[in-house]
Amino acid sequence: MVEAVQDAGVIVTGAGGGIGAALARRFAAAGARVVVNDLDAAKAKTVADEIGGIAVPGDASTIVAEARDALGGTVDVYCANAGVGSGGTEAAAEQVWALAWDVNVMAHVRAAHELLPAWLERGSGRFVSTVSAAGLLTMIGAAPYAVTKHGAYAFAEWLSLTYRHRGLKVHAICPQGVRTDMLAATGSAGALVLQPSAIEPEDVADALFTGMEEDRFLILPHPEVAEYYQVRAANPDRWLTNMNHIQQKWEAGQ
Repeated sequence: MVEAVQDAGVIVTGAGGGIGAALARRFAAAGARVVVNDLDAAKAKTVADEIGGIAVPGDASTIVAEARDALGGTVDVYCANAGVGSGGTEAAAEQVWALAWDVNVMAHVRAAHELLPAWLERGSGRFVSTVSAAGLLTMIGAAPYAVTKHGAYAFAEWLSLTYRHRGLKVHAICPQGVRTDMLAATGSAGALVLQPSAIEPEDVADALFTGMEEDRFLILPHPEVAEYYQVRAANPDRWLTNMNHIQQKWEAGQ
């Protein structure tokens, strides 16, 4: 896999910390030329300086053209990693839902719209979507996050089935808890569901590189998620009942 990304042009959004920073470091260590994007310009610069990359701060939805220019005109890998962990129920404010849709789904759509013409013309390109196990399963206490991560997974799946015969490789990364600021912000729900099995951001980067080497669409840094996903598909009522028990346990602890 190191040979495949040697000198590749890579964009990683939301790379000022957490999973994004780990992905940027891993690609740079493999010899890629990496654009580090983050809304926080100082964080983007810190990571870029550390790995010998290029900082392109700003909204992930709008920086593709600038990042591509910074890479000399060619993007080989795009990591749609920026995300927001919006909590709340159906009663969450419209602005909360809108932000979750915009960052967790539409930023991926806009990036693909910008990148696909060149990728399809040359017959190669790689789109990496940081989804979350919430996109395959769900997450208590976080309706906007769970729903939009389902959308992010669906879009990655659609890209893969539509364009794989034209050279596009797509990977959907679906970890459970990862020790990042986003996990810390999930509060008691995250403490109950995610923290006991939480892994490091570097473990997610390792899982992605293994998945790329094996040419797999679905990347599961927590292998047990495959079991949960199978149970959900085979017996949804049983799965929903089990999840409701977790919901009740969480409510009792509030």
